[in-house]
Amino acid sequence: MARITVEDCLENVENRFELVMVGSKRARQIAVEGKPALVPEENDKPTVIALREIEEGLVNADILTEVPKDFDILDENSLETEADTSETSEDDVPTDTSDDSESETDSE
Repeated sequence: MARITVEDCLENVENRFELVMVGSKRARQIAVEGKPALVPEENDKPTVIALREIEEGLVNADILTEVPKDFDILDENSLETEADTSETSEDDVPTDTSDDSESETDSE
């Protein structure tokens, strides 16, 4: 297992900050989303795999702007409809009209 240096990774990303963003996003894709590694895993952690992919030029900053395939963009109309149905008016709230004071005196 060869060491991964920041300098080697910086050949494929703009700066150290972008390296952190790209590396963390790719590591999450591997660890959480179950995306396959693009390099041999060699029993490495997802972060190391992500950095190796960046170092080899297989992953770049484009992953920061890609939209997941299962991401649904809702339009404003559906948001307004959902908000309207979730609001409850005073007429819809059940009220308790029984008088507890009467039941207490009856039981004594």
